Amino acid sequence: MNLYDGITVEIDNSQDVIEITNSTEDLIIACVQRTLDMEEFEFNTMVSIILVDNATIEQMNSQFRGIAMATDVLSFPMLEIQAGCDDLDEEKLINDIHPETGSVILGDIVISMEKVRDQALEYGHSFERELGFLVVHGMLHLLGYDHIEEEDMNIMRPKEEAILESLNLTRT
Repeated sequence: MNLYDGITVEIDNSQDVIEITNSTEDLIIACVQRTLDMEEFEFNTMVSIILVDNATIEQMNSQFRGIAMATDVLSFPMLEIQAGCDDLDEEKLINDIHPETGSVILGDIVISMEKVRDQALEYGHSFERELGFLVVHGMLHLLGYDHIEEEDMNIMRPKEEAILESLNLTRT
């Protein structure tokens, strides 16, 4: 568990295909922090990041979405909030606050580390850029954003790119 400026990030490495280093964990935490900062989510926050292999994420994708194939990231939000919701206050979040830490529990993000590696190669950018993208993408889902409809995607994609650019995680 890592606590950074009111943000608790639990990183559970449940795979052994890709080595996870301190710099990998630091990148994940930086992406979580920057997303919350840029979205002006000003509550103490708890997020869980689970790093898995393709077989595990395929099983989860099948179980939770009915799609029997590996995907790169799954998000499991604990809050039902609208994207960019500016009127959140502690009263609305009272049932979503961890009793021991006082942090708002945003939810879980599951990332296939094999997909991170493979997609970085496929798209011709760094492993760090791809991992950063998936963490930011998952965080925006936890904050109520979606990309199923084109108009929603036109809101979410520029936010992802702005956050990544602010972290110098640009496409090469």
